[in-house]
Amino acid sequence: MPAKDLFHDNVRNALEKDGWTITADPYTLAWGKDSLFVDLAAERFIAAEKDNEKIAVEIKSFVGRSQTAELEQALGQFSLYYSVMQRTDAERKLYLAVPDTVFGELFEGEKGEIVMSDERLKVFCFSAESEEILKWKR
Repeated sequence: MPAKDLFHDNVRNALEKDGWTITADPYTLAWGKDSLFVDLAAERFIAAEKDNEKIAVEIKSFVGRSQTAELEQALGQFSLYYSVMQRTDAERKLYLAVPDTVFGELFEGEKGEIVMSDERLKVFCFSAESEEILKWKR
């Protein structure tokens, strides 16, 4: 099982503050004889729809030497997890959790338009300090 991301507990707390119930930590995906581990799975009851919204969350810290290299790795993981989830748990939406310190630079403006042009990509921005979700990009 992989090590937890630097901001794992911060994101978990932010999701719980936002009304989500954590249902798996980590969320395991079967991929042939192997297993993949998405950081978290969560759900919340939506009263208006009388249904549950289900998500899986891959957390990225972007604290390494190159944000571009970390973005490449994050998007690769996201793509693989998304493809597997479409076959195994299609009603669950996959999100990439990104700290507010890099969110604007990578996911808004000119760079963000390019990255977010992939309609599959869903991202949310969190504050590690206040442990809050600040913005959803669906």
